[in-house]
Amino acid sequence: MGMSVSISAATEQDAEQILKLQYLGYQSEAELYSDWSIDPLTQTLDSMREEIAERHVLVARLGDEVVGTVRGWVDEQGVGHIGRLVVHPRIQRHGLGRRLLDAVEGRLTAEHAVSAFALFTGHRSLANLRLYARQGYRQTAVREVSRRLSIVTLEKPVATSLAA
Repeated sequence: MGMSVSISAATEQDAEQILKLQYLGYQSEAELYSDWSIDPLTQTLDSMREEIAERHVLVARLGDEVVGTVRGWVDEQGVGHIGRLVVHPRIQRHGLGRRLLDAVEGRLTAEHAVSAFALFTGHRSLANLRLYARQGYRQTAVREVSRRLSIVTLEKPVATSLAA
């Protein structure tokens, strides 16, 4: 690629690029489930700007281009929720998804008291399920949404340091 990918907090100026990347990245998911009305494909620019303002939204940049993104937030019980992990199709399978996941986990634990992480994906999204399993996530629930889709919830406890 010639340049290294950097990961940083998203700004409001990134909203349009994130939305376009999300739209591109979720095409394969929509096709997999024959559902083009999924939230990532219908999200508005205003809604994206609100998320950037209210949640931890990270972007991966290759030069000036946003080539990856992920979001996270912590609920009242101290569970860090991670969502919308997207890597541009042309640079998938080079570890960027793992790096984004590690970065958002690090950001959430640095700024909040987090006891565990939770995320979800569709049951047919095998590459996602493999990535999450490699990163220590374990399946905790499966909820059937329709004949075509079941949502798999995965969780991972936060590693605690043994050093004092």
